[in-house]
Formats: sequence, structure tokens, C-alpha cells
Amino acid sequence: MPRTTRSGDEAEVPTLGAVDHLRVLTRVLLGPVVKGPIVRRPTAVGLAERLDTDAAGVAEMQRLRSRYGTGPVQLRIPGRRIALLLDPADVHRVLNDSPTPFSPATLEKRGALNHFEPAGALVSTPQQRLSRRPFNEQVLETPRPVHSHATAMTKVITEEVSALLGHVDFTGTLDWEAFAVMWGRLVRRIVLGASARDDDQVTDDLRRLRQRGNFSYLMPQNRRLRERFLRRLQHYIELAEPGSLAALVAQTPAPDEAVPHQQVPQWLFAFDAEAWATFRALSLLTNHPGAVETARSEMAHAPDLPFLRATVLESLRLWPTTPLILRDSTAATHWRNGTLPPGTALVIYAPFFHRDDENLPQAHRFSPELWSQDREDSDWPLVPFSAGPGMCPGRNVVLLTSSLVLGELLRQHDFTAQEPLDTSQLSGTLSPFSSHFTVRHD
Repeated sequence: MPRTTRSGDEAEVPTLGAVDHLRVLTRVLLGPVVKGPIVRRPTAVGLAERLDTDAAGVAEMQRLRSRYGTGPVQLRIPGRRIALLLDPADVHRVLNDSPTPFSPATLEKRGALNHFEPAGALVSTPQQRLSRRPFNEQVLETPRPVHSHATAMTKVITEEVSALLGHVDFTGTLDWEAFAVMWGRLVRRIVLGASARDDDQVTDDLRRLRQRGNFSYLMPQNRRLRERFLRRLQHYIELAEPGSLAALVAQTPAPDEAVPHQQVPQWLFAFDAEAWATFRALSLLTNHPGAVETARSEMAHAPDLPFLRATVLESLRLWPTTPLILRDSTAATHWRNGTLPPGTALVIYAPFFHRDDENLPQAHRFSPELWSQDREDSDWPLVPFSAGPGMCPGRNVVLLTSSLVLGELLRQHDFTAQEPLDTSQLSGTLSPFSSHFTVRHD
């Protein structure tokens, strides 16, 4: 049974009993940690797919809601107080009321991201965010679905996808390894500039730092490697190659406290996650009746590709690349079932809200129509890029990139997934790393 303690004259939010603690830790929180919160471990993701661990996590959250109601519930682990959110209104509240009293710069996030971007906006104080967040939004043109560099981005994507398809035409297949090589090249060109196309070192350095970030504070920082990586980013910013985001970084006025070059690692990080979403989206498109034809019909209107954009958003809804959205409370907060003290970690388990078939009829099926219009705070929370003031500022840039890549892949090629998907009843976990397609040129 839940335990309720008191804080002043008001009861605290209920704390789970020992059995429920264990169930939540093993079925909800352990999976994202084992799979890799900062950089994915392909073997662990493959095992999670076979066991369908995310579906088990959603079922456990539904059980909690049935047992405890819709108010938050607390867990206690040594040195940390955690509250799980179970109600859509609470999700909207926490995301909209960031960074105060719900800070995105959580203890775990600071420990992880300090390995490669200690001055990044996500791990900044509210005062630091006043310069860093607007700088990100200005360079990434956050509100615009189509970035002003769309023409340059389209050229890069067309060239890199064409090179990949040359390889695919020879082998007759497309696997994750070939796709990831292509993706890395186009991302480096879009973010850093043309001369970075073959700079595998900068990507490898970031991956090594992110691997350390998987362990947060438990892994000592490799400051020498981090400095080498950040110096390399500064080099590309100083080059300011036309058409690159690095050029915009160089051209955008910013105070010193914005630390412009340390905002770039998060963009590369986000693009990496978008690669998984894009490859999964290809699986959705090639398995859903009529989807490829719909995608091809809108290619004449590129770069604005609403159906492909919605497909990528569906990929992110069905299989979130950020399954745990975290906030730390900076003050005592009051909820329908009690209070939470300052320093509480609030956890939004995205798969629960994205796949809650007790409330969302489309929970397990491919439903791009969910994204046909902007979503409001009164809507059910589908939050693949978070929401509110902490929403990913690069959301539209990565969606534009993904939709253009998918369009180029499908323009004159037919893909057949080696492992067919039933898009009317999709599993809770899908590994992009083991996806494999046979390909035929039209």
C-alpha cells in the first residue's frame, strides 16, 4: 500500500510500497537506462524489441493509474526522490511551467551532458538560459517549418541520398550501417559545412563522449577529449561555410555567456536520434498500404512535405527517442493528491502517454492524421520533442531533414522490409539497427 507522509499541514504525494517500487524500477525505468539514454546500445535495443519491454512499461503505468488514481506517485531511491506523472493535465503543467518551477536541467541530465556540452542550454541555470535558449532558437529558426537554409539542405540531401542509392542499386539491399554512414555525412554538411563531410573524427569523438554520458556522474569526464571535440566545432564555426548552420552561428550576435559553440553538440545529438526515427519511418511507409504513393504524390511540393513529416512524427510517437522526459522541481509544488518538496525529479514516461490504449484509440496503429494540425494544451499529450519552453528548438530542422531524406529514398525506388510490420497493431519496441530492406529501382 502507498505511504503518505506529511509536509507542514499538507500530506505529501503518496509513495509507492516496496513491491510497486520494484515493479516500476524494473518495468518502466530500467529499460531506457539499459538501452542507453544518451547513445543507444544496439544489442540492448534488440533484446528490448524481442521482449517488447516498452509495452510492458506502458502496461505497468496503466496498472499504477488504476490502483492509485491520476495524481502523481513517488518513488524513493537512495539520494533521490522521483515522482511519476499519470495524468495528461499534469504533463502539460510540468512542461509549460519550465524552467521555473520545473527545471529541464535535472541532476541526471547535467551529469550526462556535462561530458560533452557543459554550457549547453539544456543544462543551464534559468539565468543562463536567457541568452542560450534564444540563441538556439534564432539559429535553428524554431518556429519555421521550413528553415531559410532549406535550399542548401535539399541539395546536400539529394547528393548524399543519391550516393547511397548508387550503393543500394549495386547490392539490392539497404541496412542500418549504410544508412547511418549516409546520415552522418549529410548531418555534418548541414550543421558544420561541406568540408566536414568526411570528418568521421568529430562524430566519433562525440559518440565516445556520449557513451560516457550514458553513465552520468558515475563516469569521470574526459576533459581532454571534450576540449578536442569542442575546438573542432569552433574550427567549423570560424570557417562559416555558406549554407551551414555553423555559418549562422558565426553570423548571429550573441553575448559571451551564450557560449555559441557549446550549443552545437546538442544539434548533432538530436540529429543522431532522428536517424533512428527516420529509418523506422521507412519501415512504416513501406508496410502501410498506399503510404508510398501518398509520399511520392507530394514530392513536387518539396521541401514542404506534410505527409512525410507526419510519418516521422508518428515514428517518434510510436517509438520515442526520448522515453523519459525529466524535470526537477525548484520549489515545493502542490498536486491534487498532496505536495512534492523542492528537488523532486518529475518523470514523464512518454511511451505511456503515446501508447495508452485505454485513452488513445490510435495507440498502436500508424496514424499520421494525428499530426494534421498543431496540437493544443487541451489535447492528449503527444510529446516526441517535449513541449512548452523546453521543447527541442531544432524540432523543425530535423523534421525537414527526415522528410526530405525519405522523399528522396522513395522517389524512384521500392523498398520491402525484411521483417514485415502490421501497421494496424505495432509492437512497443522496434530496433532500427536490425532493420533491413530489399530495394528495387523503378
